[in-house]
Amino acid sequence: MTPFYQYDVHLPANVVPNKKYPVIFTLHGKGSNEGNMFGLVAPISDDFIVIGIRGNLPLGAGYQYYELKSLGNPIREMFDEAVKQLEAFIQYAMDKYPIDPDKCYLLGFSQGAILSMTLALTMGDQIKGIVALNGYIPDFVKTEYSLRSLNNVSVFVSHGEYDSVFPVRIVHETATYLKEHTQRITLKIYPTDHGVSEENQRDVLDWLRQDAGLTINRE
Repeated sequence: MTPFYQYDVHLPANVVPNKKYPVIFTLHGKGSNEGNMFGLVAPISDDFIVIGIRGNLPLGAGYQYYELKSLGNPIREMFDEAVKQLEAFIQYAMDKYPIDPDKCYLLGFSQGAILSMTLALTMGDQIKGIVALNGYIPDFVKTEYSLRSLNNVSVFVSHGEYDSVFPVRIVHETATYLKEHTQRITLKIYPTDHGVSEENQRDVLDWLRQDAGLTINRE
């Protein structure tokens, strides 16, 4: 199978034969790329396989997974196709690399966060957990998609208090919705704009290690 998306894969430095590793699939924001996302999780890349998925649609110097009618209003057909293709890509990677199927994580920023939360809702316990940074869940996903249980899915959602792209109220609405579907949710608000602070990154890394059952080892 030829994958729909271009991607980067980072395997742990010393891969043990026949060992299965937790995986983090990263999904970038609009106009960005998979390389920018790797920096967020590089400190734990010896414990996880990291697979950065590049959006298939060029945008400026970067890429996107779907286009918008207006801010916060995806073109539905393109969004639906992205969700379908990302589900297929995740399965492709799970079959190709030494991934522990019980420890599959998605980490997305902005457009990538929107897709990560959508994929959690459509894939259910095929996903162990998601990190959604500065995103939201489209209304049509909540009302028109076929959704699966999130009872066994861990969720870390964070947002910038001064986010100038998606107002902070959106994350409270998102968290309220997610709490109706899972008790395993962590919500964090940071005094930032539309970005990821060092504190945000540190909290994400700690959360991923803990949820995957790894030891936190800060130098």
